[in-house]
Amino acid sequence: ALSPKSHCQPYGSRSDACPLPCLSSYFTLLCPLCRYKAVWLIFFILGLGTLLPWNFFMTARQYFIDRLADPQNTSRLSNQTSVGTVSELSYLQSMFDNFMTLCSMVPLLIFTCLNSFIHQRIPQQIRISGSLVAIGLVFLITAIMVKVTMDPLPFFVFTMVSIVFINSFGAMLQGSLFGLAGLLPASYTAPIMSGQGLAGIFAALAMIISISIGAQQPESYIGYFTTACVAIVLAIFSYILLPRMLWVMAMSVCLVFTVTIGVFPSITAKVSTSLGKESKWDLYFIPVSCFLIFNVFDWTGRSLTALFTWPGKDSYLLPVMVVLRVIFIPLFMLCNVQPRSHLPVIFSHDAWYIIFMIFFSISNGYLASLCMCFGPKKVLAHEAETAGAVMAFFLTLGLALGAAISFLFQILI
Repeated sequence: ALSPKSHCQPYGSRSDACPLPCLSSYFTLLCPLCRYKAVWLIFFILGLGTLLPWNFFMTARQYFIDRLADPQNTSRLSNQTSVGTVSELSYLQSMFDNFMTLCSMVPLLIFTCLNSFIHQRIPQQIRISGSLVAIGLVFLITAIMVKVTMDPLPFFVFTMVSIVFINSFGAMLQGSLFGLAGLLPASYTAPIMSGQGLAGIFAALAMIISISIGAQQPESYIGYFTTACVAIVLAIFSYILLPRMLWVMAMSVCLVFTVTIGVFPSITAKVSTSLGKESKWDLYFIPVSCFLIFNVFDWTGRSLTALFTWPGKDSYLLPVMVVLRVIFIPLFMLCNVQPRSHLPVIFSHDAWYIIFMIFFSISNGYLASLCMCFGPKKVLAHEAETAGAVMAFFLTLGLALGAAISFLFQILI
């Protein structure tokens, strides 16, 4: 193993040049000693993310067992002792552990082998980031399904399909991560293994806390699976911070579309005109004020980048402008959104809504276009194609995150 001192020099200043040009930028972000510790921590978090799916599903087995109970026997079994309950388990309940293990290990084997063949065709960034996002989405859907009533057999099939997907992407993530670590000094493999070891402890503690808070109710598992989503998001952000370039533009375009899809159209399409539903304007209000205005000014914003590109790609003003778009979330929530239960209506007049929509849509088109244009220009020429693919990925990630948090905004209103 190498000592931290051996990492004090970036690869570009050493005789043993980095095997991949893009990795030479990984070690120039931080001061010498902190650089080693920061990268070590990032690999630790990514290692945690590789075994998190298996441990979270395995630890939550009681939740799945309970939902696979035969509805006809539920009331009778609830009055029996735990010993008597075991003998009354349905076939799906008794075989759940076996099928769960099979649906986990077979995809793990297959996709680990596939990763050794496709690693030269699919960029490393796409394989790692894409796998993390896919795993996070499966956990998010699993958390939502806690509140969805299903018969035992459809729920069993859904759970097994989820396990297959989550372990397939987990295998891709694990193989790609060890491949990345293999290009770096040997001491960077240890944090991956350590993070994998912590995954089981993390899952067990999350289960204990969620049960204690939820008093063993099924709803407690919503928090449990949501905790897994948060951990995966943390792993995604850790991977984003690993390279020196591009992450500002990638995060910016992601935030642009997270804010946009977070309120459009889930919130903006529910705004009612101040003239009342009796007026003829009510028929045209949403088609014109929401959809037509948004698309016209979004197109205008995108087209403006052909005339000028202010601020520049190295300006701190661009990410600041992206963050400031968050203000549109409360502004639209305080418009005349109906129905509503909690927040008051501050901007009741149609003019306010239209003004907000104009600035909202033109900033979406303009800032998103700038980020997509600047992203590939912030890396070396031979990395531009990969950077473009990464930017497209984070654009899609922003759309997915916006769709997810739109439910929260609706509840708050």
